[in-house]
Amino acid sequence: MAASPLGTLKNKLLFAAAWLAWSLMQVKILHDWGFAWYVSAMDSLVSNVLLASVTIIVINNLRYYRPKRGKYIYVIIVCAAKAGIWSAIVKYAMINIYPNETEYLQFLDKFMPIRFDIALLITLCMALVSELYYTLDEQKDSEHRKTDAEKLAREAELYKLRQQLQPHFLFNSLNSISALITIQPAQARKMIQQLSEFLRGTLKKEDHQWISLDDELQHLQLYLDIEKVRFGHRLNTAVYSDESTRKLQLPSMLLQPLVENAIKFGLYDTTEPVTITISARRENNYLVVSIENPFDPETSSPKLGTGFGLRSVQRRLYLLFARNDLLSTNHIDNQFTTVIKIPQAV
Repeated sequence: MAASPLGTLKNKLLFAAAWLAWSLMQVKILHDWGFAWYVSAMDSLVSNVLLASVTIIVINNLRYYRPKRGKYIYVIIVCAAKAGIWSAIVKYAMINIYPNETEYLQFLDKFMPIRFDIALLITLCMALVSELYYTLDEQKDSEHRKTDAEKLAREAELYKLRQQLQPHFLFNSLNSISALITIQPAQARKMIQQLSEFLRGTLKKEDHQWISLDDELQHLQLYLDIEKVRFGHRLNTAVYSDESTRKLQLPSMLLQPLVENAIKFGLYDTTEPVTITISARRENNYLVVSIENPFDPETSSPKLGTGFGLRSVQRRLYLLFARNDLLSTNHIDNQFTTVIKIPQAV
């Protein structure tokens, strides 16, 4: 239900001030036409109190009943009926208040059609203003509901994307633990502890959509420690960031699928040691993070590096910023690079 135009104190005061000004002007006009002050004041008081009541009824009626497109004739008919009832009540009241004021009663009878027209015009104007107010209020409320629904949908999709990433990583880690249990039980226990810390940190971050780069890198290190147990000496990492980037904000757990993608296409097709390089810098109002990994051109195609991990990150960035240009990839010789740009609040 839309709020009434007279719902706020400010609007009530404006309505009362406008009605008082109109009443005083009517008293002055009647007095200038030769009627006594008391007759002019009573006429204005009775007619305007009743007319104010009629317009308030019209305003409240439109609050509950809104005419459909092309049905505004009903509003005119209702306003005309109310103006007619108002005219009859005013005439009856003034005849009983001043039965001996012959000259005034003749004036009242002669000019009542004109007063009916004025009442109808005022009532229609108030109905028009109310209809416009209610329409704008409904549109505003509709926009708010639409925005809230879109926000909930984005948050649900973001949550779904984050949840889809976890099983993939978890299954790989469990497979590695299973393989290490018989041949390297100490390493298996270490990996279980690291996996536990990583998952505990992941659960803590579920309520935080944005975190600092420093926190993201610390959480990412837990993931890298697990992967180093899996791949041993074959996996090396280098992380470069300066103090100016440490407090910059980015969506939580945004880097892990990108690093996982780099490890997948950097280590799966080779037995040689591989270095994954992660570097962060600030460019104007952006946090720019680059993730670089080598690949074997004979066994791996960089075009394959556009799987779920990269798609999920690109989708998250689009949902958050409505932009498709914040993630880019390129390959030169045997180096594949993924670059993401995170806009920062000014």
